[in-house]
Amino acid sequence: MPSLARKGRGAVTNPGVRYESAHAELYDDGWGTLDTDFAALPPLATTLTQDHARSALSWNDSPDLGFDRSLNPYRGCEHGCVYCYARPAHAYVGMSPGLDFETKLMFKPNLPELLEKELSKRGYEAKPVALGANTDPYQPVERTLGITQRVLEVLERFGHPVTIVTKGALVLRDLDILKRLAARNLVHVCVSVTTLDMKLARVMEPRAANPLKRLAAVTELAKAGVPVGVLAAPMIPGLNDMEMERILEASASAGASHAGYVLLRLPLEIKEMFEAWLREHHPDRAARVLALVRETRGGRLYDARFGQRQTGSGPYAELLAQRFRLALRRYGLDGRKTMRGSLDCSQFQAPKAPARQMELL
Repeated sequence: MPSLARKGRGAVTNPGVRYESAHAELYDDGWGTLDTDFAALPPLATTLTQDHARSALSWNDSPDLGFDRSLNPYRGCEHGCVYCYARPAHAYVGMSPGLDFETKLMFKPNLPELLEKELSKRGYEAKPVALGANTDPYQPVERTLGITQRVLEVLERFGHPVTIVTKGALVLRDLDILKRLAARNLVHVCVSVTTLDMKLARVMEPRAANPLKRLAAVTELAKAGVPVGVLAAPMIPGLNDMEMERILEASASAGASHAGYVLLRLPLEIKEMFEAWLREHHPDRAARVLALVRETRGGRLYDARFGQRQTGSGPYAELLAQRFRLALRRYGLDGRKTMRGSLDCSQFQAPKAPARQMELL
């Protein structure tokens, strides 16, 4: 099967939707059509479709996550990270987790208004909400749509705590809001840094901010008094895991106060997509990387069990965890320097509705 690799895009395949009974396959009609150089085709444009959500908050009870609610302004992500665990969710709306995920985006223009209504409901109990737990809230389209910014404004008015994970340097656009939230202990930001290798970053996460810009964002956030950490994720055995200590050292130098890591996750279609990407861009090490991934997943490419999904198991995974713990102590990234404990949920209060004229009589 020829590669569908396009300049500026991460996936090199576009698998069918798993919920549909019919699937298309490439077929050679005798005219050499399968020999077409897909890489020479024009770059794929990004298309946007409105997603009029019925609710703002998404809820979960996963023991692997440190939050029970999240906000996602976008479906799909233009960053194009080939390993993204959120890709299979695109099948829920009838689109492929492959190139569709990074080129056919859906946005929720009414998310801030929905959020305000839900936070105003009687009996709502405030706990930290994760912004962009599924796809990045600061992906390129946010620059013009500004949904994430409007969501932060709502959260600030309500005094609601929020955590943010992003690869986008665009987070600095909202520095004024984040500074005000930080002064009230209502925000934590975590910047994801996968690699310091510019060449690897360009093909693995093609439209995300480059690693140096992400570290620069960490510095600016820290200078502004915004609690900021770094997520070294995902760690891919045999591809970027040897960079873990360098990533954490650079993050500490940039001003990060804490750090985390996640082992590569390959749920559903991501397994085949990631293998195709490896063989396209790193054919010399593809077999080795896949063998190491299986070593950390009980002989499979993925283990979805709670408690195993984030860190894996076996000697290689245990060694990675040990290296991470040692690096945290070595570079002072255990959070003791600047972290101020958990976010403050006590400030939450729904703004009073404007008085109606009849109430004055």
